[in-house]
Amino acid sequence: MSAVTSTPRTPVTTPAPAAPRPRRHRTVRASRIVNYALLAVVVLCYLFPLLFLLNTALKSNAAFFADPVGVVTSPQWGNFAQAWVQGNFGAYFLNSVVYTVFAAGLGTAIAVVMGFPVGRGYLRFPRLWNALFVVMLFLPNALITQFQLLLRIGLYNTYVGYILIMAAAVGIGPLLISGYVKSLPRELDEAAAVDGCGYWRYLLTFVIPMAKPAIATVFILQAIGVWNDIILATILLPDQAKSPISLGLYAFQGTYTNDWGLLAAATMIVAAPLVAAYVFLQRYLVGGVVGSIKG
Repeated sequence: MSAVTSTPRTPVTTPAPAAPRPRRHRTVRASRIVNYALLAVVVLCYLFPLLFLLNTALKSNAAFFADPVGVVTSPQWGNFAQAWVQGNFGAYFLNSVVYTVFAAGLGTAIAVVMGFPVGRGYLRFPRLWNALFVVMLFLPNALITQFQLLLRIGLYNTYVGYILIMAAAVGIGPLLISGYVKSLPRELDEAAAVDGCGYWRYLLTFVIPMAKPAIATVFILQAIGVWNDIILATILLPDQAKSPISLGLYAFQGTYTNDWGLLAAATMIVAAPLVAAYVFLQRYLVGGVVGSIKG
């Protein structure tokens, strides 16, 4: 009688229950959602005034008084052309472009010349210089002194006088340049010195190209101050033919006080160049500020 051999049974294994998702992942996801929500709120806070202004600029006067906050149904694109012609914004715009380009460019150059040696430690007491840069931000504007200075040197009510005064208001520029320069490798200075590269040549050919984000940031901030200035322009430029676009908008507002569509269109004309400049140069602005903080 032969022995009966039985094959061993394979044990049946039940799948293990899925491990619960780590709590940390849920926390990270929740915090990310909160960050996106806060970012959306910030973007809405910045875009809503511009969108509301554009909505008003596209309304006729009758449509505005009928529903001031309603969405425009029949856009009046002619408001922009009408405001441009009636407000003589062409001449004002050209004046502001000249003031902004030259004053912001000269002010940026001054900020570079002031900030680079302090950031590199080529001057004695660099911390004291940085403290002076900070104190400069809180000093009041000496309007009477500036008025008397331009009057005595014969530059009152001139393009050159106004540009020089606006260029001297460097603001936070030297502080940003000084902070950004600290992030640049010091080995470049030593290599340039070994090769016989002079100070000004090194500054123009090496430092400025490497510090483009910070320089662009300083230029944008300076340009915003020049473009939006109305106090110094009122005091130093009594000739209406030399007025910047900010004074042109002020005069336009006094003439067309009750025509809200035209007023909004004129305001959009004044604000559009700065908005466009910020959109195209925002990466330099962010890079310059971040680099200055890291430095």
